[in-house]
Amino acid sequence: MTVMSTSLDRAAELRAEPGVIDRLRGDATSQVIAVRDGRVRIAGGDLDAATLLRVAPEEIVEATWALLGRDGEGVPLLLAVLPPETGSIDTAPDETWLGLRDLGARLGADETELLIEALAVAGWLRDAPFCPTCGGGTELRQAGWSRRCLVCGREHFPRTDPAVIVAVESPDGDRLLLGANANWGGRMYSCFAGFTEAGESLESTVHRELEEESGVRLSSLRYVSSQPWPFPRSLMLGFRAVALDEDEVRPDGEEIIDVRWFTRDEIGSALAGDGPVGLPGPASIARALIVSWFEERA
Repeated sequence: MTVMSTSLDRAAELRAEPGVIDRLRGDATSQVIAVRDGRVRIAGGDLDAATLLRVAPEEIVEATWALLGRDGEGVPLLLAVLPPETGSIDTAPDETWLGLRDLGARLGADETELLIEALAVAGWLRDAPFCPTCGGGTELRQAGWSRRCLVCGREHFPRTDPAVIVAVESPDGDRLLLGANANWGGRMYSCFAGFTEAGESLESTVHRELEEESGVRLSSLRYVSSQPWPFPRSLMLGFRAVALDEDEVRPDGEEIIDVRWFTRDEIGSALAGDGPVGLPGPASIARALIVSWFEERA
């Protein structure tokens, strides 16, 4: 879930420097993380020991550029967003492109933070070329971290949309409530989640989402941790909660097609891949919340 501290320095003070991207592209010490279609290149053939591949700026053929920051050694890090499928890196004939879900929890904390930052900024650079106010074209500023509309002059920044996700346990703490989303076809169960609406607190969002999706009311609620999730621009805020009772559970029938209480043994089997259902992958905060509950009394 949340990494409390890493060695990544986002170097915000450099973003206002005129021509900083061109200067760093000409710096022999600079390194580049390339993103194409929401995927990055991985160094090393062993996925469990993989790291993000960093290349020199001159190896990039065509891209949209942004500043990611500096690593723990002070090395400048740039982002290169390549055109879909047509972008290439000259020195990499055998390219392996992987996304966040592919990599799971295999990367270390520093690499994971760098990966998510790169994917989030790349998604914004790709998806928001026009002004949402007037529809005019925009120009990049602040080393890729803002856009200024060429028509109305408004300045826009990458958005982050808050969403809650909650692991709900029974009043005695012996069972965990999970739901099956319609998009998964009943093959996987996970924690309940939803976006915070305008004028709504995180706590109110949790109570509303649980009652809407499962019919469950909560007797207690506490914040656990958070996870940036660039699909496309979410910040998942994880909670643990206790149900007021465990009798009146029902799916909403639209987004959630089934709701079930799982025993600790059932969750243990599912985490081991032995059923009775599938659980979220290791890259998600949902799995971290489930694992935390499972291990609490192990």
